[in-house]
Amino acid sequence: MVEAVMIWNEPNNLSHWDFEIDPDWKLYATLVCEASAAIRAENSRLPIVLGGISPIDPAFVETMARHGALDAVDAVAVHGFPLDWNHWSINAWPEKLADIRSVTPLPVWISEVGVSTFGADEVQVFGLERTADLVIGRAPRIHWYSLFDLPRSWPATTRHREAEGSAYYRHFYMGLVREDGSPKPAAAQFVEYTPELGICQWFHYEDPRLDAGARWLRRLNVTRVRTGLSWADHLRPGGPAWADTLMRGLDPFAVTATFCFTPECHGIRPHHTSPPRDAGAFAEFCGRMVRRYAC
Repeated sequence: MVEAVMIWNEPNNLSHWDFEIDPDWKLYATLVCEASAAIRAENSRLPIVLGGISPIDPAFVETMARHGALDAVDAVAVHGFPLDWNHWSINAWPEKLADIRSVTPLPVWISEVGVSTFGADEVQVFGLERTADLVIGRAPRIHWYSLFDLPRSWPATTRHREAEGSAYYRHFYMGLVREDGSPKPAAAQFVEYTPELGICQWFHYEDPRLDAGARWLRRLNVTRVRTGLSWADHLRPGGPAWADTLMRGLDPFAVTATFCFTPECHGIRPHHTSPPRDAGAFAEFCGRMVRRYAC
């Protein structure tokens, strides 16, 4: 069951939105407004969330307000990884949420928060416990990132890859479950915080882990899941069939579906981070997904 939809993923992050093309985010704001209108035309009651931002930047939210994008959504979302990528203390979570609440009356979701085991499994155990203490009760939705480690043979969705050094390799160790299917110590601890904590798990195109993922989600007592419906993947051979498979596999859970990633043929530049040449084409995709999975 789709309980909410999110428009894009980390739009203020260079790895997910090309703001060399769109330096003041006007194109993104237009995308949000047109997508929101298409979504509401299909289901006026479905909550719409501004794509989870990383870094947590109140100035970006103020920019979205000036461009009218906040009038088109029901909530804003943030992503935070203070033990891996952000330059702030894990203890600053309440302050970071307060920073966003100071610039918008909209609810603030945490659509990604997590800790890698890049250095040690024990770091994730500590990070989960401390994060749960700091954020449960302070946000209406919290999605832990992620269920599975990223297989080492797959590329992480980030622009500069190995040039990022250890920051790149941390992407591969964010899961509660290792690539070989064995649980990490934090997995046993995670059930202490469900169902208050949900899971964010990005399933790749024709991802073979989907069935195992559903089993693990039930085992961990997860009720809310965030995942992506990629516009780019939808235009691949078998793309619509894969979307059907994905959404059937997650049907037992309350799903936040993130609409994102530009097909090369629709981008101003031929890259998934590019703003589309026509925001209406993205809006049509969003409306079609809501009509199929949330009506």
